[in-house]
Amino acid sequence: MTPAQLSRTALHTLRRALGAGTDANVLPGRVVVEAPPRRGGGDYATGVALQVAARTGRPPRDVAELLRKGLAAEPGVADVRVVGPGFVNVTLDHAARAALVRDLAAAGSSGDARDRPAADIARWAAATGEDPAALAVRTARSSSLFRVQYAYARTRAVLRNGRQLGIAPDPDGRPEEGAALLALLADQARVEDTHAAGPLARHLAAVADAFLDFHDSCPPLPSGDEKPGAAHRGRLALAEATGAVLAGGLSRLGVSAPAHI
Repeated sequence: MTPAQLSRTALHTLRRALGAGTDANVLPGRVVVEAPPRRGGGDYATGVALQVAARTGRPPRDVAELLRKGLAAEPGVADVRVVGPGFVNVTLDHAARAALVRDLAAAGSSGDARDRPAADIARWAAATGEDPAALAVRTARSSSLFRVQYAYARTRAVLRNGRQLGIAPDPDGRPEEGAALLALLADQARVEDTHAAGPLARHLAAVADAFLDFHDSCPPLPSGDEKPGAAHRGRLALAEATGAVLAGGLSRLGVSAPAHI
């Protein structure tokens, strides 16, 4: 289930829960679904209940509870919780998460092995408004562009090393620790709808940061005498999906996605 699919499902659920006679102005044209904020867990979050409550005069948590009950019955949903003043957080089940990782990996592109710093910096700066001189300092701390390209190169490196060790990516083995990264990857569907370079570049930077954190805390490859297991195969699948999302986004910006950096 992508954010776009959950958005449509949430809108249909609210329309059904509030009744056929609900004024058309009560419901938004689209439900915004994003990665969860710091409050609560889950794969996705939406604050649409707060929006609807303000228009109807109902308590926000009452509207959120209507949405929770409806979404909890949907296929692929493992858990739905109302948090804070009326946010609704959705957790996908294992099969739905695996399918999403598989779809993201299949829909992406393989990147471009050529590294073109001058052209890439100019295009990234045009999209983000960042100082080209700062972007030219190619370190993770100084340049958001470098972080994105470095994260992509790391995804390619762990996949290459995995093949050498005989470990293949397997979405069905994806560990629970990758939920926050998966939510950001899936949020790419919403960013694609904007057709705007700035939001896309900022999203890619967020995905890169999340992947590098994930890579450090949940190494995709075994180390030392550690035996490869399902968790490693799942982490490689998540790395593969990350690489596809980063390469696809960079391609849209006209920026290279070098396999080595």
